[in-house]
Amino acid sequence: MNKYIAEFIGTFFLVLTIGCTGIGAGAGVIAPLAIGAALMVMVYAGGHISGGHYNPAVTVGILIRGKLQAADAVPYWIAQFAGAAVAALLVSKFLRAGVAVTPIAPHVGAALLAEFLFTFALVYVVLNSATAEGTSGNSFYGLAIGMTVMTGAFAVGDISGGAFNPAVALGISILGISDWANIWIYLVANFAAGVIAAVVFQMINPPLQVTPIATDEPPYETPA
Repeated sequence: MNKYIAEFIGTFFLVLTIGCTGIGAGAGVIAPLAIGAALMVMVYAGGHISGGHYNPAVTVGILIRGKLQAADAVPYWIAQFAGAAVAALLVSKFLRAGVAVTPIAPHVGAALLAEFLFTFALVYVVLNSATAEGTSGNSFYGLAIGMTVMTGAFAVGDISGGAFNPAVALGISILGISDWANIWIYLVANFAAGVIAAVVFQMINPPLQVTPIATDEPPYETPA
């Protein structure tokens, strides 16, 4: 249960930051910097408990990689989507209540590609910095993960909204940042990217990299 609580908390604060900086906070660099930093600190905070996924696409990648028990996948997704939904409702009903929101209007093809590419990058970075035996015990994994999301937000935020995360897609739909009709773009691109990133990881890393863990251990190794 502790793992699921950690996943709820981490996803909650990620989406809370997205909502508070993306609505009524003005333009500029505030949102990508804050979002990347929020993810980084939450990964460091919860990594030793749950692995610090906070993203159903990351969970898929780590499941395929062999660092998560199959029985944990659905509870992780439930915790992540629940954390995103609660955060989005808190922002829309209280913290940013009454603030006008204009939904983004992405071009489907460009948005699908942007979401796929940077979700791939995110899951690829997670797998190589936080689950690979060659980087075991490092202290930079949280920074690498947060910086990947920040980079993606700067690069393609104006193209797709920069979700890179199905739970975030739910959050921004509740917030009105994205229309509900567009949520499929994120679900398809993000989950597909998570699968492909895991397959690529398995292809380019030595076979011994795949070491299943016991059910009661964190999904991937974190620094002592």
